[in-house]
Order: sequence, then structure tokens, then C-alpha cells
Amino acid sequence: MLLSGWMGASLVATEGLAAQKRPGAALKMLVAYPPGGVSDLVARALAKEMADQRQAQVIVENRSGASGTLALELLQRSPPDGQMLVFTAAAALGLLRHAAARRARAPGGAAPLPVQPVAGVMRTPLLLVGTSALAPSAFADMIDEARKHPGMLRWATTGEGTTGHTVLQRVSQLAGVRISHIPYKGGGQQLTDALGGHFELLSTNVAPSQLAALRDGRFKALAVGAPRRLPVLPEVPTLAELGYPSANLDSLFGLFAPPGTPSQVVVHLHALIEQALRSPAIRQILLDANNQPYEGSVQDFARQVERETDR
Repeated sequence: MLLSGWMGASLVATEGLAAQKRPGAALKMLVAYPPGGVSDLVARALAKEMADQRQAQVIVENRSGASGTLALELLQRSPPDGQMLVFTAAAALGLLRHAAARRARAPGGAAPLPVQPVAGVMRTPLLLVGTSALAPSAFADMIDEARKHPGMLRWATTGEGTTGHTVLQRVSQLAGVRISHIPYKGGGQQLTDALGGHFELLSTNVAPSQLAALRDGRFKALAVGAPRRLPVLPEVPTLAELGYPSANLDSLFGLFAPPGTPSQVVVHLHALIEQALRSPAIRQILLDANNQPYEGSVQDFARQVERETDR
């Protein structure tokens, strides 16, 4: 049985590598978010670079829903042959992992990662802004408003269990206030509604559209989730500076393969992605969106994903 299992895994790895190198063999990349956001832009630029390297098509398909877990559930059911990847935030894996632990009644909520980490792509700082519907223009004043009117302030995020939702929960708990959660399926419609003043608070990316809205006064910058203040917004404090260190979170994004993908295939894909990330065009896209390019081995990325999902 051991020999049979080893031969089966070896055959999958060999077939996967052959498919990667075979001219014309398409690779599919599912993006766990709707079109139009920073994640979609980065994923498509990455796919183009990878296609140029492989001299074969990389098909990008948006499969948003369930806070990024819909695409991961499709990935879990895909063959581990290196022909399917998902671009998503590590927070989405935390949701799947938690659900698996509950089903298995694992002690302490422990469960193995539901998919195979392949390569990190970027770390994205969180930006908390007030819309035109919010009267206060400072974080502390917003908390006072929430304290006076429990549940009246509405905070929009890209979905249940996302980094923005986690930040909302931790801010609410630490401040002892109640703020209503407005979950969206992605950033595009969320941004449109924020500009229309459909809610008071928005956790989002630090992207050109958001920065333009800050410059023309349609948004008020309240805080950032990042290790330190952002050069593009030097006057905006981090949540740690404001007294909320456990809410001072950013998002880790990367590419994942189906569970059971052989190590040879993972290493090959990682090298392909790593080379693509060295492209000046992609690095410029990341920097223009104030994202930090991720650098590290497959093992480094897997360990970081473990930490991210544990939180």
C-alpha cells in the first residue's frame, strides 16, 4: 500500500509538471473577489506575466462569494495537478479552517489548512475612513458617537470573517461599543455605496480611488491597520497608536493550490510566481496601491498563513 501510494503521488507530480511545461497547457487562476478591485488588478497582471513565462495561457476567472471561501471550496474539489490556483487573502482560509474544526469537533478549533499554500503575493494595509454620512472627523470622536448611539453607526467590510470584519469586532470589544456590520461581496460596489454615503464607516484598501476621495473631502481618514504609518498618509495614525493594538491588522494575499498537490509541483509553481513578482510592472502596481510585495519561500508563506488563520 505504501509503494502504491508513493507511486500514485509520484505520478500526479510528474503529470502536473509535464502539464506546466507542455506548450498550450492552460492554467486557471480563480480570483476570490469581484472584478475591478486591487486584488483583481494584481491577479490579472500576475497571470499575464506567468503566461509569458510559460508560453501558455493563464485563464483568470472571478469567483467571489462567502467572504472569499467560495473559490477555495472549488479549489478543494479540484485535482492536485498544478492546473488550478486561487488568489485570495489568508483570512478566507481561516473561515474554512474554523468550519472544518467545528465539523470535526477538534479541540481548541484546530484543523489542518484546507488547501496548499504556494506563494505570497502582497501585504495590504487596512484603511478606515468615514464617509459623508459620518459627522465626526477623528477616530476618538467616532467612538464617542458610537457610545452615545449604540448600533446606529454602520461599518462596511468585504464580508464576514474578513480582516475588516475582524478589525470591527476588536475595535467594538475594546471600546465597549456596538457598531452595525454591513458585509459586501467585494470592494467595487462597497466603494460606490461609500461614496454615496450609504453608511458611515468603511474599511478598505489604500488604493488610488480611495486616496482621491480623501483628497477631495468625500472620505475622512480615521486610522490605518499597518505596522507603521503609511508614507502616503503620514498624518493618519495606526490603530495601535490609537490604543487598539490587537485590531491593528493588515491582509496577507497569495496563491493556493488544491490539497495534496505534490511538493515538486508546488515548488515549480512557486518559482514561476516568484519570477513574475520580480517584474517591474507588477511591483509598480503593488506600490501604486500601497501594498508591500511579499518575499519568502513556500515554507515561509505556509507558516505565515498558519499564523494568519490562527488569529
